[in-house]
Amino acid sequence: MQGRKNLGQRHVPEPPAQAGMFVLVEMVDTVRIPPWQFERKLNDSIAEELNKKLANKVVYNVGLCICLFDITKLEDAYVFPGDGASHTKVHFRYVVFHPFLDEILIGKIKGCSPEGVHVSLGFFDDILIPPESLQQPAKFDEAEQVWVWEYETEEGAHDLYMDTGEEIRFRVVDESFVDTSPTGPSSAEATTSSEELPKKEAPYTLVGSISEPGLGLLSWWTSN
Repeated sequence: MQGRKNLGQRHVPEPPAQAGMFVLVEMVDTVRIPPWQFERKLNDSIAEELNKKLANKVVYNVGLCICLFDITKLEDAYVFPGDGASHTKVHFRYVVFHPFLDEILIGKIKGCSPEGVHVSLGFFDDILIPPESLQQPAKFDEAEQVWVWEYETEEGAHDLYMDTGEEIRFRVVDESFVDTSPTGPSSAEATTSSEELPKKEAPYTLVGSISEPGLGLLSWWTSN
């Protein structure tokens, strides 16, 4: 399927990709350090525990945690009766993936379905470009399981395919957080068989759009 996507290549200025998809978030947490780590530097032990707890995790209404940036304040540490570990209240800043609305990002197509084009950034996969937000007119090719932009030119219509693995530039137009904290089953759910359990929802999803000039597959556009 290679080579078919460059038909009708257009010349428009490329919108710049933004660098603001990562933000620094101030957080506070109490960190438990077990006794066998007391010989290490306290900051090193705390940094390791914070990254174990937060790295690659989604915090509700905050974003996807990437890594610890710095520790800004350590309060007094306490050892509680019956627990030989120290407990320290820590103020810190964490690098979080949370692009702002209308930000332009570049990812790769992970796959297509009737629900739209699924995009991955490598470290984050829960991005969907729904059919109404594609370049129009668009159609879904059931045989090849791929979305197609039916691009009109003076010579006629060309089918531009959105193949898996292609780089795609899109605008972030919406986001959704789902609280996936564990909860006890209700009485009705307790009687439901495991085969009927609902599909697990992603805790954080982005909705994208490519319905404007310069957006879509990078191979569609030139900067000349």
